Amino acid sequence: MLSQYGIIAVFLLGGAATAIAALVANWLIRPKKPPEGDKLATYECGLETQGPTWIQFKVSYFLYALIFLLFDVETVFLYPWAVRFQALGLFAFAEMIIFIGILVLGLWYAWREGALKWL
Repeated sequence: MLSQYGIIAVFLLGGAATAIAALVANWLIRPKKPPEGDKLATYECGLETQGPTWIQFKVSYFLYALIFLLFDVETVFLYPWAVRFQALGLFAFAEMIIFIGILVLGLWYAWREGALKWL
């Protein structure tokens, strides 16, 4: 039984070794002298910023994007289910109804909290 966990340990060590090797290679081939001149200038769409650059923005834009991403990714789970609908049977249909119900409940909650109001 421990040999099965050994395979997992080999993969974890391999992943860690790959990450460490990438960091070491980056450290070895990076430029050693500090940047100067134009390399230190702020670049924002080709124009120098004027005034305070730390401005507030509406968090609702961020929430709107997150909700869109959530429901967009959930369609990835609906597609394979729809393709194999006939072969899966009644149990998978009930599971998908529960899944869609949870999504509808989340959408209702986001709507009620005002996360979908643009302005």
